[in-house]
Amino acid sequence: MQKALAGIAFLAVIVGGGYYYWQHEASRAGVSPPGQVQEQPENPVRVEAAKVAVGPMTREVSAIGTLKSDESVIIRPEIMGRIAEIGFREGQSVNKGQVLVRLDASSYQAQLRRAEANLALSEANSRRARMLFAQGAGTERARDESAAKLRTDAAEVELARAMLEKTTIVAPFDGIVGLRKVSIGAFVSPGQDIANLENIDPIKADFRIPELYLGAVGVGQTVTVTSDAFPNRDFRGEVYAIDPLIDEAGRSILLRALMPNADRVLRPGQFVRISLVIEENANALTVPEEALVPQGSEVMVFKVVDGKAVPTNVEIGSRRGGRVEVKAGLAADDVVVTAGQMKLRAGMAVAVVDAKRGA
Repeated sequence: MQKALAGIAFLAVIVGGGYYYWQHEASRAGVSPPGQVQEQPENPVRVEAAKVAVGPMTREVSAIGTLKSDESVIIRPEIMGRIAEIGFREGQSVNKGQVLVRLDASSYQAQLRRAEANLALSEANSRRARMLFAQGAGTERARDESAAKLRTDAAEVELARAMLEKTTIVAPFDGIVGLRKVSIGAFVSPGQDIANLENIDPIKADFRIPELYLGAVGVGQTVTVTSDAFPNRDFRGEVYAIDPLIDEAGRSILLRALMPNADRVLRPGQFVRISLVIEENANALTVPEEALVPQGSEVMVFKVVDGKAVPTNVEIGSRRGGRVEVKAGLAADDVVVTAGQMKLRAGMAVAVVDAKRGA
């Protein structure tokens, strides 16, 4: 019996000593003994943070496009003839109605005089035929034939005048004349190219976007146009027409934007990059991109609440300029961690430091 009691006492000493040693070493290593809850470290985790900002945010679609003249035409004669006068200088502005080209009109003027002479004779014959018929000395057929001849000759006069007018070619609208392809004295045929005329203020931009955005695009939306020729300049315009036909090959929508071009630096045929604003929120909540922590298919941020890190799932929207729109999960003026998230767990104490000063 005494031996049993001695064994029990010896075992109790060994267990007590072991427990004391475990408590002592675990406290030195920062590990909680079994059965005890680990207390939060005294020193909070140092992190960088930023407030949720409220401001305008846009959703944009990027595309490439080609510039086109607002109005464009190739100057061509409707009749044949020899060029007698050129009334423009290549590359210069012209006004609507300004004479661009005159053809030799001598033959057309002669045709007009002949037609007018025939008309005068027909008028006299028609008067006589009516008078004779009224006196009973003429036939009804003679009267009708003279009336028909009068109408025919009147039409011939109108045709001759129209042909004579076509010897003068005028500008159909204000614009800039391109390089001419003929010279004075050249004989031109109907439809032959003389020069191109372009109205480039305003100027159009044609571009395509995926059909995915069909429900989001509309007339009046803002576009920003940039060109490699003017790398430090943005040109603003707006969508004014959408082609109703979707391209089957590329499943894309053709849009046309219009923008002012008073200084005429943009030219038709130019390659441009286009940013189309399809959604605009004047009071969007945004956070820096660094605040986002991907969690599988979800995205979260760490909010700082009463000095503690609080993980919060968020719904994000568009991104621009290093900031991300937050559609749900945060409120204005919430503070989110932007650096040091990898060291954080829910409920950990944090100390926000100034990124510039490091303290």
